[in-house]
Amino acid sequence: MIVKSDFYDFFRKVPKAELHLHIEAVISFDSVTRLYLKKFPGLSREKAVEEIKAIFDYNDLNGFIQAYLKVQDLYDSVDDFDLIFNDLKEYIVRNGISYAEVFASPSAFLKRNFDFAEMMDSYHRNIAKLKDEIGVDVKLLLDVSRTFGLENSEHNLDLILSNRIPDVIGIGLGGAELKGPAREFGPVFKRAVENGLVAVAHAGEDVGPESVWDTIDILKASRIGHGISSVFDEKLMDALVERKIPLEICPTSNVFTKKFVKKLKEHPIREFFDRGICVTLNTDDPLFFKVELLDEYWNAYSKIGFKKSELKEIVKNSFRASFLSDERKSEFLKKIDDEWS
Repeated sequence: MIVKSDFYDFFRKVPKAELHLHIEAVISFDSVTRLYLKKFPGLSREKAVEEIKAIFDYNDLNGFIQAYLKVQDLYDSVDDFDLIFNDLKEYIVRNGISYAEVFASPSAFLKRNFDFAEMMDSYHRNIAKLKDEIGVDVKLLLDVSRTFGLENSEHNLDLILSNRIPDVIGIGLGGAELKGPAREFGPVFKRAVENGLVAVAHAGEDVGPESVWDTIDILKASRIGHGISSVFDEKLMDALVERKIPLEICPTSNVFTKKFVKKLKEHPIREFFDRGICVTLNTDDPLFFKVELLDEYWNAYSKIGFKKSELKEIVKNSFRASFLSDERKSEFLKKIDDEWS
């Protein structure tokens, strides 16, 4: 058994990608407090902290989504996005992340009349600044959102296509899985792919294997966010292997929702890995679930039972499953081997 501090020191140095990370959830508690005090200037800091802690008091997926939306509601203007990216930069450095594909969720901001073009300008400027300061590439997947229905998703795609920036490589489908079945969003995903965007989607997080089937058969998603209910369908797991569709696994998040797994040691990532499914480790929402990427690797080692050599393959999967070019993937895979030796 490796000592925890040695484990963190080693894995911090190993190049890693994170592929399932919501940018609005990388924000720090201090930044949320700043936004809260700006929105409610009459409050003392102590009272603000008390009320913010109440926002984070939830125990299921829908409660989490409501908290997520409440935090988004604290943003007063596009300028506040700078806070997110400052916190993202620190998160990347703390965890030794070499590349990230990050979800951004515009719907709640658009409903508050934020200008989409200004949002894209902010994303582009901040991603360029991040690259300049720490040398790490970040790409965005914009969530067309199942929470607000098909018409809202179509509108989001229209905005993405008419305000293209190189940092946005594709779309995702997040939100309340029970309220927005994947199969309803087929036309949106078809049009996105026809216009050169990649497509990923949350599925099998709060709904059974049928949601994952719809996501790979109807949405034609290249990767699945979570996908943990796939463990209940042998044919589906075989299909994920045959079609080479990776799973973006977020163990702590999955345990929190308690829908299909209640303890880390029972997480199906072990079975997925053993069957040859390309699994990756991710955090989902660091602030909301109080977990970072190095923690998830430690949990996989100390609680789920992965060997260090197996974690090396999962680290490599984080690049194999990314939308980087084959050349960039090969470069990172070589760096992993060099660091490991």
